[in-house]
Amino acid sequence: MQMDNNEINAKHLDHLDHMNFRLLHVNYTSDPATEWLLRKHFIETYMLLFVASGQGWLKIDGSFIELKAGGLYVGFPGQLVEANVHSLDERGVYHMSFDVMYALEQEGATALEMMKQLLRNEVNGEVSSSSPVAVGVICQMIYHHTLKKDGLQRYYGQIRFQELLYTMFYDVAFTEKTDLASPIQHVKGYMEQNYSKRLTIEELANVARMSPRHFMRLFKKRYGYSPVDYLTLYRIKQAQILMRNDHSYRLKDVASYVGYQDETYFRRKFKQISGIPPAAFIRNSKQKIASIHSVSIGILLALQIIPCAAPASHPWTYYYRRKYETDKVMPLAESETTWLEQLRLVKPDYIITIGTESADLQRQLHSIAPVCDLPWRKGDWREHLRYVASFLDRSDIAEVWLQRYEEKAKIIKNQLTDFIRKDRLVVLKVYGEALQMLGPRSIASVFYVDMQMEGPEGAETYWERGTVTIKELSVLNIERILLIVGDDETSRQTWSAVRKSEEWLALLAVQKGRMDMLLSSVLLDYTAFTHELMLDEILKLWQDRP
Repeated sequence: MQMDNNEINAKHLDHLDHMNFRLLHVNYTSDPATEWLLRKHFIETYMLLFVASGQGWLKIDGSFIELKAGGLYVGFPGQLVEANVHSLDERGVYHMSFDVMYALEQEGATALEMMKQLLRNEVNGEVSSSSPVAVGVICQMIYHHTLKKDGLQRYYGQIRFQELLYTMFYDVAFTEKTDLASPIQHVKGYMEQNYSKRLTIEELANVARMSPRHFMRLFKKRYGYSPVDYLTLYRIKQAQILMRNDHSYRLKDVASYVGYQDETYFRRKFKQISGIPPAAFIRNSKQKIASIHSVSIGILLALQIIPCAAPASHPWTYYYRRKYETDKVMPLAESETTWLEQLRLVKPDYIITIGTESADLQRQLHSIAPVCDLPWRKGDWREHLRYVASFLDRSDIAEVWLQRYEEKAKIIKNQLTDFIRKDRLVVLKVYGEALQMLGPRSIASVFYVDMQMEGPEGAETYWERGTVTIKELSVLNIERILLIVGDDETSRQTWSAVRKSEEWLALLAVQKGRMDMLLSSVLLDYTAFTHELMLDEILKLWQDRP
């Protein structure tokens, strides 16, 4: 990890030049069939525990701490410790012991006191980590090199351990420097809990314990919206949920419920956010629109449509049922005969397809309801959204959504520091036994088109081909990696082999710790709604990050 232009000016870090750290032992456990146990004992040296996967608990001097994947924990000499970690995968858990010497100890302060100062007394809990993935990569390298018979290689393991400590101290200091994220996040939660009440900027700033001007600046920096815009957006979304699930509410009551006493003002805001008036929204929500492919779900959600029927096997189904608090969805079976019969029972007003169905299936679908046959292989995700919107007579909704998306993307792009945007990025997906490099006609278009980031020279070849080997990656100048690993066992095994290879460990982005991982799920579809989700993910990944 490098400071770049995120310089940390903390006086207590000045003592680091006078301190020496030596790794004594490192243990790595990754067997999913076993539990990692640390028996109760008084530790004689410093302890560093990194839980790359799994969950469990840690007791330090009787205090119980819940361990979580990605957590980094430190123990000090003389403390009574005990731990248990289970549900491991190949990322495993790392347990290290190390010694610390302080050159100025004769002047009064001990190494133990200096360590407590360096960690700001975070001795009984999780130490802040801006990138658990980067920490995991460093821990893997440390373990890999300490096993070598060659003394020079083991020494390199010690160097990597110094890098791990640097990362830990930097993250603690940086968290302290930017400790304004928690108050802002707290205010966001406060707004979501009290959206039906009259909220003022002064009140929200008081909750955050900062000046109104400072609060508004930090809120927009963190979430891409001003506090007022976010509150309005949240209120209208709550109104939509209410109106979609129960058509009997009077508009005046809906407005009052979400915090608007002036019905006229509510109507104006509703149309501004939704693209259509409340009455049209209620009328549209009575329509039943079925999706027989996961791709069209992400299009429909951007158009404020909850499908009345959708594939049961896709993560989307659970996502939007929970997100939009609705159970009015028919999960379609995998068998074509079965889900055709399900559609006949649902009696949708429209069916959305993507043009890959056979002629016979198309005829059967047309016998159930009018079909929007989206030309999936043509155009980009914006054109797909407009095509379906035009078919459903919802073009106004699509244009308002796209305008809001462009504004948000522009804000986020401007928030990313130049050295992040200038990094040559690859978006990799581990799927089955293959390693895929995602290009602009995928969810990676958020980075290459909207954020205007660039891939390494020669990446276009692999974008077109789709797959790439580790050897081919090694000849590209890759400065940043975004990795997506499939949920299936084969994908996990492939990733386990990839991350241990010499070529992978030698990649520039891996060496610098500039690699982040995303969950494989609803984020991967090439649709409007997934692009909006990815914008939020970018803020989590790289805002205020090197």
